[in-house]
Amino acid sequence: MLRVKKNLKLSLIISAVAGLSLIAYIPVNASEEIKKETQSTKEVTVDKLVHDFGTIGEEAGDVSAIFVVTNNTDAPIVLTNVKATCGCTTPNWTKTPIEPGKTGEVTATYNPKGRPGPFDKVITITTNSTPDKLTVHIKGTVE
Repeated sequence: MLRVKKNLKLSLIISAVAGLSLIAYIPVNASEEIKKETQSTKEVTVDKLVHDFGTIGEEAGDVSAIFVVTNNTDAPIVLTNVKATCGCTTPNWTKTPIEPGKTGEVTATYNPKGRPGPFDKVITITTNSTPDKLTVHIKGTVE
């Protein structure tokens, strides 16, 4: 029984060393090709991550920012949902499919009434593609 345990341990050690040896022999070019493929993955993008309104007047009324979403994939995509972190921000977005190479829009409208001071609101854009979620911000200061 003791001999079987020693043989089992020895077999596991030999297998582990053999596996590590094979990894060491992967050609450098192969790992670089994998890296290039990963970097060139086609994705949905947005033109900016933050829109800074600067200083806005509380009594001036609602302000809006437009984020342009580009479909860099090979298939139509859909913006399935857009949510803001607060009821003071209302999102509106392109509801029709966005064809490859085309753009859609997400409009975030902020209501500054009764909200003096700095603000930074997060808008989450959900897609049926990669990435499945994009996050953008609107920020500024209400006087």
